[in-house]
Amino acid sequence: MENLVSTLNSIIWSPALVFLCLAAGLFYSILTRFAQVRHFKEMVKLLFSPNESSKGISSFQALAVTLSGRVGVGNIAGVAAAIGFGGPGAVFWMWVVAFLGASTAYAESTLGQIYKVEENGQYRGGPAYYFEKALGQKWLAIIFAISAIIACGIFLPGIQANAVGNAVTHVFGDGNLVTTDYGDVGSNKLIALAVILIVLGFIIFGGIRRIANFTQVVVPFMALAYIIMALVIVFLNLNQVPGIFAMIFTDAFTAQAGFGAAIGWGVKRGIYSNEAGQGTGPHASSAAEVDHPSQQGLVQAFSVYVDTLFVCTATALMILITQQYNIVAETTGALIVQNVDAATEVASPAFTQLALASVFGNFGQGFVGVAIFFFAFTTILAYYYIAETNVAYLNRYIKNRFSLFIVKMVIMFMVAYGMVNSSGYIWNLGDIGVGLMAWINILGILAIFFVAKPAIMCLRDYEEQKKAGGPIIFDPIKLGIKKADFWEKRIAKQRAEGTVPPAETPDK
Repeated sequence: MENLVSTLNSIIWSPALVFLCLAAGLFYSILTRFAQVRHFKEMVKLLFSPNESSKGISSFQALAVTLSGRVGVGNIAGVAAAIGFGGPGAVFWMWVVAFLGASTAYAESTLGQIYKVEENGQYRGGPAYYFEKALGQKWLAIIFAISAIIACGIFLPGIQANAVGNAVTHVFGDGNLVTTDYGDVGSNKLIALAVILIVLGFIIFGGIRRIANFTQVVVPFMALAYIIMALVIVFLNLNQVPGIFAMIFTDAFTAQAGFGAAIGWGVKRGIYSNEAGQGTGPHASSAAEVDHPSQQGLVQAFSVYVDTLFVCTATALMILITQQYNIVAETTGALIVQNVDAATEVASPAFTQLALASVFGNFGQGFVGVAIFFFAFTTILAYYYIAETNVAYLNRYIKNRFSLFIVKMVIMFMVAYGMVNSSGYIWNLGDIGVGLMAWINILGILAIFFVAKPAIMCLRDYEEQKKAGGPIIFDPIKLGIKKADFWEKRIAKQRAEGTVPPAETPDK
C-alpha cells in the first residue's frame, strides 16, 4: 500500500504540476497588474469590514476559516520537511509560490463569490460551482467535488492528526505502550486522539458559524504567539540574520540537496501550506457577506501572505538560525548535512521543536506541541467544511440525506488513522489529495479566463468604483457576466428598494 501511495504521489507531483502552479500565479499576477502588491493597503482595510448576516459570515471570519486551513501543520512540519529534503533554498521557492499564489488566490476566491449560491439559509460556493456556471462543464464540477471530498475527507486530515501525535510524543514521551493493528502506540498519543475526536465532533455537528466563531479566536491568537516566539529567536541572533537570508537565496539555485529538490519541495510545501491554486480557499470565501466579489478575493490574497511570508518564514528562520536540521537525499536517504540526531524524522515537527527547545528549553517544546494541536485542529475543521460544501453540491443531483453524516464519521476515522500511522506514509497520502485538487482547479481557473475573464473584469469594476468614491455594488449583467444568479437577484432587489442607481446598458 505504501509503495502504491508513493508511486501515485510521484506521478501527480510531476514537474508539470510544479511549474503549472508557478505559471498560473505568474499569469494572474500579470493580468491583475500585480494586485497583490498594488492593493495591499486595501486588503488590510477589508479584513475588518463588519459585514455579516444570518446567511453569511464576515470577511474576517471567512479569512479565519481559510487561514485555519492554511495555517496548520504545513507551517511547522511542512517547512521542516522542505528544508530537510530541499535544503534552505526551498524556503525561497515557498516565498515565490506565496507571492505569485496570492494572485491565484484572488482569482479563485473572487470566482467563488461571483458564482456562489444560497442553499438552506447558507451561502455556498467553490470550484465545483464556478466550473459548472462559468465553464458550463458539469462533469468537471462533479469530478472536482468528488476529488475534494476524497482529499479533504480522507487524505488530508491524517497529516494534521499525525503531527499532533508526534508533537505530543516528543513533549511527553510515549507513556504506556498499547498494542494495536498498526503497531505499539503510546497512551499519551491515544489520550490526545480522544480529546481531538470529542471536540471535533462537537464543532463539526454545529455548522459553519460554529466553525467560524471558533477559528476567528484561535487562529489569530496562535499565529501571533508563534510569530512572537520566532521574533525572539531572531532578535537574540540578529547578527546571523543576513547570513541566513544570503544562504536561502544562494541555495535556491545551487541547492545543497540539488536545484530540482529545492524548487520541487519549496513549491510542493508552499502549495500545501498556503493552498493558493489548490481550490480550497474559495469555499470559505464564498460564505462571506460582501458588497463586491473582489473584496473577498483581495482578503484571501492577503491570507497567503499571512500563511507563508509570516508564519512559514518564522518557522524557517527558527530552524536555520539555531541549525536544528538535517538535509537528507530523498531518493537514497543519505545525510547531506547533519546538525541533529540522524534518527530525527524529517517529515515531522521535530526540527521546529528542537529549534525552540534550544532557546526556550522545555517550554519551547511544549509551546510547539500546543501550537501544533490548535493549528492542526482548526485545519481539520476547515477540511470538514470544504468536504461539507462539496457534498452539498453533489446533493443537488444525488439526493442522499446520510451523505453528510457519513463524511463526518469518515473524517473522524481518518484522524484516528493518521494519528497512529507513520509520518512518511501519511504525508504522501496528503500530497496526493493536494495534487488532485490542484491539477483540476488550476486548469479550470485558467480555462475560465479564456472563456469570460470574470475575475479580472471584477477587479477592474471594483477599482473604478473605488476611484469614483463609491458606493460599491456588483452588477454582473452590466459587466456581461452570466449565471451569477445570486448577485443578479441581489442587485434587482436593491434597485427595487431604491438603494442603488438604476441599471445601465451592458458594456460591449
